[in-house]
Amino acid sequence: MEKFVINGGQKLKGEIKVLGAKNAATPILSAAMIAKTPSLIRNVPDIGDVRKILKIFKKAGAKVEWQGKGTVKIEPALLDVSKIDQDLVCQMRSSSYLLGTIAIQMGELTIPLPGGCKLGTRPMDAHFLALKELGVKITQKGNYYHFNAKKIHGGEIVMSEMSVSGTANAILAAAQIEEEVKIYNAAAEHYIQDLCWFLEQAGVQITGIGTHELLIKGSDQLAGADYAIIPDPIETGTFVALGAATQSNLTIKDVAVDFMRLEFQKFKEANVQYAVRNKRLSANKKYYLYDLETKPSPLKAVKKVNTMPYPGFTSDLLPPFAVMLTQAKGTSLIHEWMYEGRQKYLDELIKMGANITICDPHRAVIVGPTPLQGTDMTSFDIRAGATLVVAAIVAKGESRILGIEQIDRGYERLEERLKKIGVDILRIKEQNGRLS
Repeated sequence: MEKFVINGGQKLKGEIKVLGAKNAATPILSAAMIAKTPSLIRNVPDIGDVRKILKIFKKAGAKVEWQGKGTVKIEPALLDVSKIDQDLVCQMRSSSYLLGTIAIQMGELTIPLPGGCKLGTRPMDAHFLALKELGVKITQKGNYYHFNAKKIHGGEIVMSEMSVSGTANAILAAAQIEEEVKIYNAAAEHYIQDLCWFLEQAGVQITGIGTHELLIKGSDQLAGADYAIIPDPIETGTFVALGAATQSNLTIKDVAVDFMRLEFQKFKEANVQYAVRNKRLSANKKYYLYDLETKPSPLKAVKKVNTMPYPGFTSDLLPPFAVMLTQAKGTSLIHEWMYEGRQKYLDELIKMGANITICDPHRAVIVGPTPLQGTDMTSFDIRAGATLVVAAIVAKGESRILGIEQIDRGYERLEERLKKIGVDILRIKEQNGRLS
């Protein structure tokens, strides 16, 4: 067990680089497993969920090698499904990508229900319904599910919801089918676009990338690819919120602005001042990257910000945005309609002195500006953990954050990167059964 100890209340300065997106890395690394030749995946974040999914593949027979910082070489193989680590599957939701890859490739797979962040009710229905439309038979025995994909075929899928991971699984399955697959009501997030671009490079024909309708013509002879993962827009938004809330001049490098139009519209509504420069083409030549500098400015309340499927305001960015709103003048309403369990972090902000009224499991009213005071807190999930780090940096005094293994699942060396911009943060490890 470890914790962060943070002494906040100081202005920050310097540069911080946005690293590869977790939610793009895990499906793309999974997609590399269904190719017939090796893949070289670049800009891979060295985080808990990535290491776990690579460990699952390696234990089952694939050759996986880190080649320097941020680069992973994957040599796919016919996996021994009996050697899939069931305990690791239970620890993270992204292990669900075994369904769209290994279950289809091998014809059969039995695994427990994938785990991950506890964000209220997160059923796998969207995944199962999509795979059933392609001929996969699914049976449940206790806590285990058996997938029979021996008679898989093309056709049409209507996603029951715009589930990002559910859409990714449908795409991964369709990529291995030579018949056409049409996906309606597909999620269109940057992670989905990144997965599609990788699969295109591997030999899959895809039309409609970036929209909610996809037409896919796959192959059972996909080639490996040399591909760089998109810098994480969630990290970008978190660092922008941090710079704004601390009234700091921060330079954030490798920002994919084009995937965050509504988020930046809301930052502007809150009077966040920033400048973008150094426009350059991404490695896959599909989008532009910029450097962004935050500038001190008096923050204003936002009348309402509610999460929506892409291109709406992403759910993962609402928590750090809420911290920023505690420092904004006026009353703001936040509405998290997707997950009823995601507002737990608000109780921690209230402990710090934030003026927040929780209306129901989905909505809260924030009145600011209010000074935050350091306190002891617990991280409940990946994004809430990063949010509490932002709050602790904004607050005066010392904060201690427990449960930081959740943060490590989604953010690479976060404390090391924050130290470089002036954050007083320490990682404290357990010694002799006690946290010092």
